[in-house]
Amino acid sequence: MTDKQIYQIGLTMINGVGDILARHLLQSLGDAEAIFKEKQVLLEKIPGIGSKLAAEIKHPDVLKRAEKEINFIEKNHLSFFFLTDTNYPTRLKECPDAPILFYFKGNANLNAQRIISVVGTRTPTEYGKELTQTLLKDLSTYIPDLLVISGLAYGIDICAHQQALKNQLPTVAVLAHGLDRIYPSNHRNTAIQMLEHGGLLTDFPSGTDPDRPNFLCRNRIIAGLSDCTIVIESAEKGGSLVTADIAFSYGREVYCFPGRVNDHRSKGCNNLIRKNKAGLITSAEDLLTALCWDISPLPVQTQFSFTEQEESNEQNPILLLLQKKESMHINQIALHLKVSIQQLSTLLFELEMDGKIKSMPGNMYKRL
Repeated sequence: MTDKQIYQIGLTMINGVGDILARHLLQSLGDAEAIFKEKQVLLEKIPGIGSKLAAEIKHPDVLKRAEKEINFIEKNHLSFFFLTDTNYPTRLKECPDAPILFYFKGNANLNAQRIISVVGTRTPTEYGKELTQTLLKDLSTYIPDLLVISGLAYGIDICAHQQALKNQLPTVAVLAHGLDRIYPSNHRNTAIQMLEHGGLLTDFPSGTDPDRPNFLCRNRIIAGLSDCTIVIESAEKGGSLVTADIAFSYGREVYCFPGRVNDHRSKGCNNLIRKNKAGLITSAEDLLTALCWDISPLPVQTQFSFTEQEESNEQNPILLLLQKKESMHINQIALHLKVSIQQLSTLLFELEMDGKIKSMPGNMYKRL
């Protein structure tokens, strides 16, 4: 790590200096290093700083904490993005309260061509789960590289991440704590899978607990990273409505699935639609039309699916084929079944998640 990066991380460690004030300091002095090297008496004269914050900037513990965080970053092979970096996500940079710096682990392209955020209640109904499943499955047939953002929370969030993985869509979780932990711990396995096909992102340093205010703070990143925010079931009050309001304030698109008027888990969505803060959608096609994304689905001839009977018992063609061989390469399986690699990958992933097959190095698969 360079001295420049120590100063950049240090800027986020100053007590009393948040993202907006940090941005003001950068505009006033040019870069993070200049902020720390400026004389205290001159820092005090910067509007919004004063003697108290100037003293906090000069406190020796600030850069010591930054050095400790750099050790954590290097040990765990993390990346971090600073607001003035050329690779900082362009959508997020447009937001007035965008994080000065955030940490990331994974392989997702945070400047992907198309990005959506999917949020909702922590206690969804079967209706909400089915909507999430169908939406992401259908979107994957139109946009196989669509990036899906959510918050790894219970309910719609984790459902969105899992359905994205199931349909081979990259997915990123924005966390309300440091990358030295996963909360809730029940979602650790999903988070680990996301490191291979998406990633984990936070603007909180290591050692930060998932305290309640942090969840509201991270919602601005969920809204800011994406082209649009989709709310799937929400009560009259809740974190997903905060995310929707933030997206609306950024001038980003917000869409909701409507629900029954007497269902309390749909009141939030229905209210957003009624107040003209969100567009009404009922399908992936509705979303694509509303966003004016001119996309055609994959050719019909490449579609490949099993009947319910084949999926649920030993008549599954993939299982029957692997039963005859000790192991097979994905290309061999595709050739035998006359299916595209892209669609076969999804089917193999589902069987692996069900514990029926195992993937091995070199794109080899065997039956369990």
